[in-house]
Amino acid sequence: MGYETLIVEVEDHVGVIQLNRPDALNALNQQLLGELSDALDAMQQNDKVRCIVLTGSEKAFAAGADIKEMSDKSFVDMFSTDYFTHETESVLRCRKPIIAAVSGYCLGGGCELAMMCDFILCSDTAKFGQPEINLGVVAGIGGTQRLTRFVGKSKSMEMHLTGRFMDAEEAERSGLVSRILPVKKLMEETMATAAKIAEKSALTSMAVKEAVNRSYETTLREGVLFERRLFHSLFATEDQSEGMAAFTEKRAPKFRGK
Repeated sequence: MGYETLIVEVEDHVGVIQLNRPDALNALNQQLLGELSDALDAMQQNDKVRCIVLTGSEKAFAAGADIKEMSDKSFVDMFSTDYFTHETESVLRCRKPIIAAVSGYCLGGGCELAMMCDFILCSDTAKFGQPEINLGVVAGIGGTQRLTRFVGKSKSMEMHLTGRFMDAEEAERSGLVSRILPVKKLMEETMATAAKIAEKSALTSMAVKEAVNRSYETTLREGVLFERRLFHSLFATEDQSEGMAAFTEKRAPKFRGK
C-alpha cells in the first residue's frame, strides 16, 4: 500500500521504514503512527523480510510527538482513545529484529520510539532527550520506564526533570545506543548490520529477541529457565541441524527458517 508519511522499501531480506514528515522534523502524529503500525504488520507477515530498519532523516529521527495535534485535547479525549497505545504497540508486537538508525534529533516520542526497537545505531550528530516537562506533561510512550532501564535512575531522572539532551557519545557511554557511526556512513553500516542478522536463522533471531526481552520482565532464575527451554526447543528445527552440520563441514550454513 502507499504511505503519505513513510518511505517503505524491502532490500534483499531487509525491510526499511523511513519516517517522512520533513517539514515537521518527523514529529509523530496519528497518521504517521497508524501507517507505521500497518507497515510493521506487513513486514511481520512478509516471509522475505528477516530484519527491519527504522530511520528518519539526517536532521531528525523524530523530534517528538506532534504538539499541534495534541494541544487542544482534553483528559477525556486522551484517555478514552488511549492515545498512542494501539499504534506504538505494533513495534512491540513485531517478532522480527528492528534496528533504529538515528541521526539528529531523537526527542520525546522519537526517543521513546527508538527505545522500543531492539537496538539503536546512531550517527555522531544524534541528540536524545525526553523534554516533555517543558510542555507541562510527562513522557507518554514509555520514556520514564525504558530510559531508566537503559541509563539508570539518576541520569534518567535528571533528563526527565530538566529536559536536557544527551549527545551521541554520552548515549553510547550510558548504554542507550549500541554504536556511533559517522553520519554519512550511518545507513550503509546499519544496512550491513541488518544484512548480517538476515543471514541467520529467522527462527533463532526471534528466539534471541524473546529471550533478551524477557530479561527485563522477570527474575534471573526464571529468565535463565526461559532461555534454556528456547535453547532446547531449537533442536527441533531444521536450522539447528543445518547450522551444526555446516560448522562441522566448515562451510557457510543455508538457513531456511524451518
